[in-house]
Amino acid sequence: MLEHVPAWLGHAMSGLRAGADKLAIVQLGENFETLDLTSSAFAHDGRLPPRFTADGEGVSPPLVWSEPPVGTERMVLIVEDADAPAPQPLVHAIIWGLEADAGRLAEGAIVPDGAGDAAGRDVGRNSYLREGWLPPDPPSGHGEHRYAFQLFAVGAGAGDAGATPGRSAVVDAITGHVLAAGLLIGTYSREEEAPIGPVGVGAPA
Repeated sequence: MLEHVPAWLGHAMSGLRAGADKLAIVQLGENFETLDLTSSAFAHDGRLPPRFTADGEGVSPPLVWSEPPVGTERMVLIVEDADAPAPQPLVHAIIWGLEADAGRLAEGAIVPDGAGDAAGRDVGRNSYLREGWLPPDPPSGHGEHRYAFQLFAVGAGAGDAGATPGRSAVVDAITGHVLAAGLLIGTYSREEEAPIGPVGVGAPA
């Protein structure tokens, strides 16, 4: 959708960004342990391959994480665009109720699943009010966008986020019950100028 925004308009909106301070992991504001969250598809602060965006197949990337703390009852994943040209980060994916010992998500695993499964795992709603993975789709010329993969180890006492939950319901349910969290940033942009070398440096003969 946003790939059709002209680059001049993207440049004009470049200063309009939700901000990293509004990400779920920041808003929860708790002193929790750190989970090691990684992907075999991209490095932390590295560029997302087009395969995982609206410019490619648009599947969700693979994720792997370290063992959560003792007492973890479920894992929760929230993926948000901190640089969306909107008042709040754009939600790209939610998974509520991942098994505590899951340890990974395979490529393409974030897909619509209706009301979830018997174990309580459920793919929630993104900002387009749809289940599943919303592929990164930044406006042309808007600059680099940071996609924050936020994984939470949740202990006993968390509330019920309901079937196919949205961001607000999930954050409300886990507030005060997060034992550990991991953060992985992937970046993506469209129609950015290619970097050039120092002025006055000639091309090799």
